[in-house]
Amino acid sequence: MDKWETPTKETENIFRMFSDDALISCRHINTSREDSDFRETIIAETGSGNKLVIKLADNDFTFPGKIRMWQKTVEEYLALGYYCPIILCDKTGGFPTVDHKGHRCVAYAEEYSKYALLEERFDGKSDNKCSCYDRYRKDIWRMTAKIAAKHFDYTEYPSAYCLFETFCPSDEVDEVLENALKWKEYADTLPDMFREQVQRIWELWTENRAALEPIYKKLPTSVFQADLNSTNILVDENKRFVGICDFNLCGKDVFLNYLMRENYDADFDKEIGVICDMLKVASEYYHFSDIEKDTTLMLYRCLKPLWYNRLERLKELKNNEEIKAFLDRTENCLTRDIDFKTCIVK
Repeated sequence: MDKWETPTKETENIFRMFSDDALISCRHINTSREDSDFRETIIAETGSGNKLVIKLADNDFTFPGKIRMWQKTVEEYLALGYYCPIILCDKTGGFPTVDHKGHRCVAYAEEYSKYALLEERFDGKSDNKCSCYDRYRKDIWRMTAKIAAKHFDYTEYPSAYCLFETFCPSDEVDEVLENALKWKEYADTLPDMFREQVQRIWELWTENRAALEPIYKKLPTSVFQADLNSTNILVDENKRFVGICDFNLCGKDVFLNYLMRENYDADFDKEIGVICDMLKVASEYYHFSDIEKDTTLMLYRCLKPLWYNRLERLKELKNNEEIKAFLDRTENCLTRDIDFKTCIVK
């Protein structure tokens, strides 16, 4: 955890853009991914005893128009009764560009959360993070189904989970294709005895993706937070689910894509079980159209077999017997007839 520090002149100047209060101390949390994606959060402690969160970003997917879309989405989650820290403009009503640590950053502020993050409530002695998240999975997907049912259309900015389009200008392909290409690159280095099966898997995947694309563009959409994990889930002092935070990957998306992408497991069969369970939960609040029901299996075959966690598992295998068994399971994902329709209760 980053320590509280005496504010620098640079930090004070940024803070004054958002508040007239006195800045007493601050904490800097860097969440940058790479040189082209600089992100830093400043938690400011003020003379009045309040805290303000200021976020700074130098990347190609954070800009004032996008932040205003995040603001709107936060308002919609709040309107449904779910708590989210509100996003704040500066004193002029905008989102300024500032110099910070050698970067030209867009700056915006957030209300300091009234509730704790799930990971802060996590007791490592009695729970593990997966089981802790599982405890709230149904609550999370009830909320998300309600958002999906609104079919919000106030933006064309895609979420970070977008399929068949890129999230930001620096992306060469969508993330699903990027992961599949990495899977193929590694699978091609496996012993020659697997060459034919690897090629067969790749052809099945690419044929399914090509068939899915024209149908996918007809699927219903809404606007989602698009980053559901224990670092963004908020719970109260009694560990009850109350809402979410962190909307910087937010955007328009297909609900089925979002649901499948966010529900995963290392085990193929367990993963299908989790997806089926969440389809049942979601269908209590969201009406899946016929085209969605008919496309669910194709979407599963596009998203799951060659996803990054499958590649990581493949890399861990040490002998040919294990590799063959894993490739067989992967191929089964692309050919197995899974009746997802029976999971939808309406």
